[in-house]
Amino acid sequence: MTIKVLIADDQMMVREGFSVLLNAMPDIEVIGEAVNGREAVERVRELAPDVVLMDIRMPELNGIEATREIIASEGDTDGCKVLVLTTFDLDEYVYQALRAGASGFLLKDASARQLADGVRVVASGEALLAPTVTRRLITEFSKLAETPRLSSTVQAQQYGELTERETEVLVLIAQGLSNAEIASRLVVAESTIKTHVSRVLVKLGLRDRTQAAVFAYEARLVTPG
Repeated sequence: MTIKVLIADDQMMVREGFSVLLNAMPDIEVIGEAVNGREAVERVRELAPDVVLMDIRMPELNGIEATREIIASEGDTDGCKVLVLTTFDLDEYVYQALRAGASGFLLKDASARQLADGVRVVASGEALLAPTVTRRLITEFSKLAETPRLSSTVQAQQYGELTERETEVLVLIAQGLSNAEIASRLVVAESTIKTHVSRVLVKLGLRDRTQAAVFAYEARLVTPG
């Protein structure tokens, strides 16, 4: 299947460069571009891409708000995934983008292979955050979260249905471990961990493991540092 991509960036050279790189891949097709967040939201509804490469800092509507609108209208966008583009790996807005529903982030200086692989990973429903990146980003940006700690009542309602093992898996996801690493830590098969991860996402109503990691930090199941 061909992965349909929309590129949202206010810099023409970035859009054109990414388009050339991605269109050279046999399984990826760039079906549209947007010069700001507002246009990105409109083009997503019009073209129904599988993945949006979303710049954060754009005029009219920034990438965070655009991501939030796209994810909120998921019924109209048919499960479109957002992959955030940033110039710096510690961009202060990355954490906010993840909270808005982005499935991960990619540096603008990524190689052609990294760019294509990132699109494929996000399109498959996974999160584009390597374990080391997850540990650094989630720990750093959870300190900047503006929302207060979830109340004990909300916590009980939201993750009270998780089994003890599922809660354990959720914590390890938030610590940046991959499925293989979690399986090794818990001494079980990797397929078993995949099942646990799927159940955690379903029970908590989350899109992917990135959202699960953010949830774990905001619920204080895991704390920075």
